[in-house]
Amino acid sequence: MTTPTESTTAVTANATRVLVLNSGSSSVKYQLLDMRDNSRLAAGLVERIGEGTSRVVHSPLTAGGAGKRERTGAIADHSAALKAVAEELALDGLGLDSPELAAIGHRVVHGGLRFTEPTVITDEVLAEVERLIPVAPLHNPANVTGIRTARALRPDLPQVAVFDTAFHATMPESAARYAIDVATADAHRIRRYGFHGTSHAYVSRRTAALLGKDPSEVNVIVLHLGNGASASAVAGGRCVETSMGLTPLEGLVMGTRSGDIDPAVTFHLKRVAGMSADEIDELLNKKSGLMGLCGDNDMREIRRRIDEGDERARLAFDIYIHRLKKYIGAYYAVLGRVDAIVFTAGVGENAAPVREAAVAGLEELGLAVDADLNAVRSGEPRLISPDHARVAVAVVPTDEELEIAQQTFALVAPEGV
Repeated sequence: MTTPTESTTAVTANATRVLVLNSGSSSVKYQLLDMRDNSRLAAGLVERIGEGTSRVVHSPLTAGGAGKRERTGAIADHSAALKAVAEELALDGLGLDSPELAAIGHRVVHGGLRFTEPTVITDEVLAEVERLIPVAPLHNPANVTGIRTARALRPDLPQVAVFDTAFHATMPESAARYAIDVATADAHRIRRYGFHGTSHAYVSRRTAALLGKDPSEVNVIVLHLGNGASASAVAGGRCVETSMGLTPLEGLVMGTRSGDIDPAVTFHLKRVAGMSADEIDELLNKKSGLMGLCGDNDMREIRRRIDEGDERARLAFDIYIHRLKKYIGAYYAVLGRVDAIVFTAGVGENAAPVREAAVAGLEELGLAVDADLNAVRSGEPRLISPDHARVAVAVVPTDEELEIAQQTFALVAPEGV
């Protein structure tokens, strides 16, 4: 774990706020949290950066979300976007110059093998994150841009990178290695890194708490099902297997990504269809998954179409569930003993038919879903399995921003705060 350098201003005991930034290629999502009670003070989004129709949405949360503000207009770049964030926060008395701001926590998608814990950002750290761009070309460039901009705005403030890949760094080599030539793999950093790590870490711990146990006592299969989807096998609080690999393309069927596919499909498309590497990349990442199968990547719309008798939507749903069941079974075998299976993220938290279908037929593994409990809509962690089930089935809303804030504050806060 990298600790604060002498160049960063010391964090005082009354500095208990953390600003969490998630910088995308054309957007910045943010939340400001007070770590005394994990409360949210504000949240917002700057989108369509670089366009004439940029949009800023800001919600002060201390008043229950009242006073939400929205404005449009050209925001040229990430520097202008973060200045807009600072302006919105200042209007609520929460400006970046506040002495109560302890640090800025940045979501960074790829940390490679070096960054396996939250890390205070230095010039050397930032350079290494840039060197990882070839293995995360869609995400790390935007993360780097956000970090550079935030450091320019507050060069005196500790800034921390929290990596999506970090939680999966505990995978054994037998799970992390691909069966290709070792020298080639090492030369080009080819291995399975996994993603959504902040979500898997948070949800696996919350699931243990829901069961009234310490994370070290619990084996959990986490199913993070959103537009991007991933599964993980967590043994005693440590990830031992996850579905995404070198990139977020591997694994489950997703909204627009194919998930697992025979690698030779890419060679076939190049030779027979004459497609370029970029065209194949576009196909597998943006035109596949549920979207490629039925033309929709919104599970609510797919379920509506199924109810109306749409066979393409039904097939897409069945393929999605089939892949999910395969991973549940595989991770059951990897763990040997499973205490809980937990659903999280947009689809996992809200799509009761997905949860029901994923568990159906797995009674011999001790899995079952109570129909009434499964139908309940709630923002709270909850069990949806019957009392007699040998393995708990749970729904636990994820909170990646809180996870990033907690990891950031734990790294920079003075001892005893």
